[in-house]
Amino acid sequence: MSEQQWNAVDAYFTDLLVPEDEALTEAVTASDAAGLPPIAVAPNQGKLLHLLALAQGARRILEIGTLGGYSTIWLGRALPADGQLVSLEYNPAHADVARANLARAGLDKTVEVRVGAALDSLAQLESEGAEPFDLFFIDADKANNPHYVEWAVKLSRPGSLIIVDNVVRGGTVADATSDDPAVVGTRRMFEVVSENPRLTATAVQTVGARGYDGLLLARVTG
Repeated sequence: MSEQQWNAVDAYFTDLLVPEDEALTEAVTASDAAGLPPIAVAPNQGKLLHLLALAQGARRILEIGTLGGYSTIWLGRALPADGQLVSLEYNPAHADVARANLARAGLDKTVEVRVGAALDSLAQLESEGAEPFDLFFIDADKANNPHYVEWAVKLSRPGSLIIVDNVVRGGTVADATSDDPAVVGTRRMFEVVSENPRLTATAVQTVGARGYDGLLLARVTG
Protein backbone atom coordinates (compact mmCIF):
# COMPACT_ATOMS: atom_id res chain seq x y z
CA MET A 1 0.00 0.00 0.00
CA SER A 2 1.40 3.40 -0.97
CA GLU A 3 1.44 6.68 0.91
CA GLN A 4 -0.72 8.12 -1.84
CA GLN A 5 -3.37 5.51 -1.06
CA TRP A 6 -3.18 6.19 2.69
CA ASN A 7 -3.76 9.87 2.01
CA ALA A 8 -6.68 9.13 -0.30
CA VAL A 9 -8.36 6.97 2.36
CA ASP A 10 -7.82 9.66 5.01
CA ALA A 11 -9.33 12.26 2.66
CA TYR A 12 -12.34 9.99 2.07
CA PHE A 13 -12.91 9.48 5.80
CA THR A 14 -12.44 13.16 6.55
CA ASP A 15 -14.78 14.37 3.82
CA LEU A 16 -17.58 12.14 5.10
CA LEU A 17 -17.05 12.14 8.87
CA VAL A 18 -14.89 15.08 9.88
CA PRO A 19 -16.10 18.29 8.25
CA GLU A 20 -13.83 21.06 9.49
CA ASP A 21 -15.26 24.44 10.42
CA GLU A 22 -13.86 27.94 10.19
CA ALA A 23 -12.10 27.87 13.54
CA LEU A 24 -10.24 24.65 12.78
CA THR A 25 -9.35 25.74 9.26
CA GLU A 26 -8.08 29.10 10.47
CA ALA A 27 -6.07 27.41 13.22
CA VAL A 28 -4.15 25.49 10.56
CA THR A 29 -3.78 28.58 8.37
CA ALA A 30 -2.53 30.73 11.25
CA SER A 31 -0.09 28.06 12.39
CA ASP A 32 1.33 27.72 8.89
CA ALA A 33 1.61 31.50 8.52
CA ALA A 34 3.52 31.70 11.80
CA GLY A 35 6.00 29.08 10.63
CA LEU A 36 5.00 26.38 13.08
CA PRO A 37 6.09 22.89 12.03
CA PRO A 38 3.30 20.99 10.20
CA ILE A 39 3.09 18.24 12.82
CA ALA A 40 -0.39 18.76 14.28
CA VAL A 41 -2.71 15.77 14.31
CA ALA A 42 -4.70 15.10 11.15
CA PRO A 43 -8.42 16.01 11.16
CA ASN A 44 -9.59 12.43 11.64
CA GLN A 45 -7.10 12.02 14.48
CA GLY A 46 -8.38 15.23 16.07
CA LYS A 47 -11.91 13.85 15.83
CA LEU A 48 -10.69 10.64 17.48
CA LEU A 49 -9.35 12.65 20.42
CA HIS A 50 -12.68 14.47 20.61
CA LEU A 51 -14.65 11.21 20.68
CA LEU A 52 -12.33 9.66 23.28
CA ALA A 53 -12.78 12.70 25.53
CA LEU A 54 -16.56 12.49 25.09
CA ALA A 55 -16.59 8.74 25.79
CA GLN A 56 -14.42 9.36 28.85
CA GLY A 57 -16.87 11.98 30.09
CA ALA A 58 -13.82 14.15 30.68
CA ARG A 59 -14.30 17.30 32.74
CA ARG A 60 -10.59 18.05 33.17
CA ILE A 61 -8.01 17.47 30.42
CA LEU A 62 -4.24 17.96 30.49
CA GLU A 63 -2.41 18.29 27.18
CA ILE A 64 1.38 18.21 26.99
CA GLY A 65 2.45 19.93 23.76
CA THR A 66 0.12 22.66 22.48
CA LEU A 67 1.79 23.68 19.20
CA GLY A 68 -0.84 25.85 17.44
CA GLY A 69 -3.78 24.52 19.43
CA TYR A 70 -5.38 22.37 16.73
CA SER A 71 -5.68 19.24 18.88
CA THR A 72 -6.51 21.52 21.81
CA ILE A 73 -9.60 22.80 20.01
CA TRP A 74 -10.80 19.26 19.33
CA LEU A 75 -10.30 18.28 22.97
CA GLY A 76 -11.72 21.51 24.38
CA ARG A 77 -14.91 21.11 22.40
CA ALA A 78 -15.56 17.78 24.15
CA LEU A 79 -15.67 19.40 27.59
CA PRO A 80 -18.87 20.27 29.45
CA ALA A 81 -19.68 23.89 30.24
CA ASP A 82 -17.79 23.72 33.54
CA GLY A 83 -14.84 21.79 32.11
CA GLN A 84 -11.21 22.88 31.95
CA LEU A 85 -8.26 22.06 29.75
CA VAL A 86 -4.68 22.90 30.71
CA SER A 87 -2.20 22.76 27.83
CA LEU A 88 1.57 22.94 28.35
CA GLU A 89 3.78 24.52 25.67
CA TYR A 90 7.53 25.13 25.77
CA ASN A 91 7.74 27.71 22.96
CA PRO A 92 6.24 31.15 23.80
CA ALA A 93 5.66 31.96 20.12
CA HIS A 94 3.73 28.74 19.62
CA ALA A 95 1.69 29.51 22.73
CA ASP A 96 0.76 32.94 21.34
CA VAL A 97 -0.49 31.37 18.12
CA ALA A 98 -2.42 28.75 20.07
CA ARG A 99 -4.08 31.31 22.34
CA ALA A 100 -5.27 33.31 19.32
CA ASN A 101 -6.60 30.14 17.68
CA LEU A 102 -8.38 29.11 20.87
CA ALA A 103 -9.94 32.55 21.29
CA ARG A 104 -11.19 32.38 17.71
CA ALA A 105 -12.77 29.01 18.54
CA GLY A 106 -14.45 30.47 21.65
CA LEU A 107 -12.33 28.38 24.02
CA ASP A 108 -10.17 31.06 25.64
CA LYS A 109 -12.15 30.80 28.89
CA THR A 110 -12.03 27.00 28.87
CA VAL A 111 -8.37 26.44 28.00
CA GLU A 112 -5.32 27.66 29.90
CA VAL A 113 -2.03 27.56 27.98
CA ARG A 114 0.98 27.48 30.30
CA VAL A 115 4.42 28.32 28.89
CA GLY A 116 7.65 26.70 30.03
CA ALA A 117 9.36 23.35 30.28
CA ALA A 118 6.58 20.81 30.75
CA LEU A 119 8.33 19.03 33.61
CA ASP A 120 8.44 22.33 35.50
CA SER A 121 4.79 23.06 34.72
CA LEU A 122 3.76 19.58 35.84
CA ALA A 123 5.56 20.04 39.15
CA GLN A 124 3.83 23.40 39.52
CA LEU A 125 0.43 21.81 38.96
CA GLU A 126 1.19 19.31 41.71
CA SER A 127 2.33 22.05 44.09
CA GLU A 128 -0.89 23.94 43.40
CA GLY A 129 -2.90 20.91 44.46
CA ALA A 130 -4.51 20.54 41.05
CA GLU A 131 -7.58 18.33 40.89
CA PRO A 132 -6.99 15.01 39.09
CA PHE A 133 -7.35 15.07 35.33
CA ASP A 134 -9.68 12.71 33.51
CA LEU A 135 -7.75 12.58 30.24
CA PHE A 136 -4.15 13.26 29.22
CA PHE A 137 -2.87 13.84 25.69
CA ILE A 138 0.92 13.66 25.45
CA ASP A 139 2.40 14.99 22.21
CA ALA A 140 5.63 16.83 23.04
CA ASP A 141 9.37 16.07 23.06
CA LYS A 142 9.62 12.31 22.92
CA ALA A 143 12.78 11.98 25.01
CA ASN A 144 10.73 12.98 28.06
CA ASN A 145 7.79 10.67 27.34
CA PRO A 146 8.56 8.36 30.29
CA HIS A 147 8.58 11.33 32.67
CA TYR A 148 5.37 12.71 31.18
CA VAL A 149 3.59 9.39 31.70
CA GLU A 150 4.85 9.18 35.29
CA TRP A 151 3.50 12.68 35.92
CA ALA A 152 0.19 11.80 34.26
CA VAL A 153 -0.25 8.91 36.69
CA LYS A 154 0.53 11.24 39.62
CA LEU A 155 -2.08 13.73 38.44
CA SER A 156 -4.71 11.12 37.58
CA ARG A 157 -7.57 9.33 39.27
CA PRO A 158 -8.74 5.73 38.86
CA GLY A 159 -10.31 5.60 35.41
CA SER A 160 -8.24 8.39 33.86
CA LEU A 161 -7.16 7.87 30.25
CA ILE A 162 -3.63 8.60 29.02
CA ILE A 163 -3.00 8.99 25.27
CA VAL A 164 0.55 9.23 23.91
CA ASP A 165 1.05 10.18 20.25
CA ASN A 166 3.84 9.36 17.80
CA VAL A 167 4.95 6.13 19.47
CA VAL A 168 5.93 4.13 16.38
CA ARG A 169 8.73 6.42 15.18
CA GLY A 170 8.57 5.06 11.63
CA GLY A 171 8.99 1.54 13.00
CA THR A 172 12.24 2.34 14.82
CA VAL A 173 10.57 1.89 18.20
CA ALA A 174 11.26 -1.83 17.75
CA ASP A 175 15.02 -1.18 17.40
CA ALA A 176 16.64 -1.81 20.77
CA THR A 177 20.00 -0.56 19.42
CA SER A 178 18.75 2.89 18.39
CA ASP A 179 20.48 5.86 20.01
CA ASP A 180 17.91 8.36 18.75
CA PRO A 181 16.70 10.19 21.90
CA ALA A 182 13.11 10.12 20.65
CA VAL A 183 13.24 6.35 20.17
CA VAL A 184 15.07 5.76 23.44
CA GLY A 185 12.54 7.91 25.30
CA THR A 186 9.59 6.21 23.64
CA ARG A 187 10.91 2.74 24.40
CA ARG A 188 11.51 3.70 28.01
CA MET A 189 7.96 5.07 28.14
CA PHE A 190 6.62 1.68 27.05
CA GLU A 191 8.67 0.04 29.80
CA VAL A 192 7.32 2.50 32.38
CA VAL A 193 3.77 1.73 31.29
CA SER A 194 4.27 -2.04 31.25
CA GLU A 195 5.89 -2.01 34.70
CA ASN A 196 3.30 0.20 36.40
CA PRO A 197 0.68 -1.91 38.21
CA ARG A 198 -1.77 1.02 38.06
CA LEU A 199 -1.86 1.02 34.25
CA THR A 200 -3.43 -1.21 31.65
CA ALA A 201 -2.53 -0.27 28.10
CA THR A 202 -2.21 -1.07 24.43
CA ALA A 203 -0.69 0.59 21.38
CA VAL A 204 -1.74 0.62 17.73
CA GLN A 205 0.06 1.42 14.49
CA THR A 206 -1.56 3.84 12.05
CA VAL A 207 -1.08 5.02 8.48
CA GLY A 208 -2.60 8.08 6.87
CA ALA A 209 -2.07 11.74 6.13
CA ARG A 210 0.60 11.93 8.83
CA GLY A 211 2.46 8.92 7.49
CA TYR A 212 3.27 5.74 9.40
CA ASP A 213 2.90 6.19 13.15
CA GLY A 214 0.75 5.14 16.08
CA LEU A 215 -0.45 5.87 19.59
CA LEU A 216 -0.59 4.39 23.05
CA LEU A 217 -3.73 4.24 25.18
CA ALA A 218 -3.44 3.58 28.91
CA ARG A 219 -6.11 3.51 31.60
CA VAL A 220 -5.34 4.18 35.24
CA THR A 221 -6.86 1.29 37.17
CA GLY A 222 -6.21 2.29 40.75
